[in-house]
Amino acid sequence: MTLDKALRGQWAAIQELPEGNVRAQIIRFGLSEGEAVQCEEALPGGPIVIRKGTFRLAIGRRLARQITIRMLSHQPGVER
Repeated sequence: MTLDKALRGQWAAIQELPEGNVRAQIIRFGLSEGEAVQCEEALPGGPIVIRKGTFRLAIGRRLARQITIRMLSHQPGVER
């Protein structure tokens, strides 16, 4: 599944980032494979806003389609 398919409030683990300069830029923003993020907003036809801790990042749809994720059932580290 790719990040552009995430729905508001869902938690996901980043599985794979695109290669090249885009990958380096995403890593500079503090995201990498294995990181858990929450989809804070999925604007119709617009960016996907993700949250990692207190950090929020808006990712354009085209880039979000290149980021592979695995859906998580709940926030990591929080027991249910």
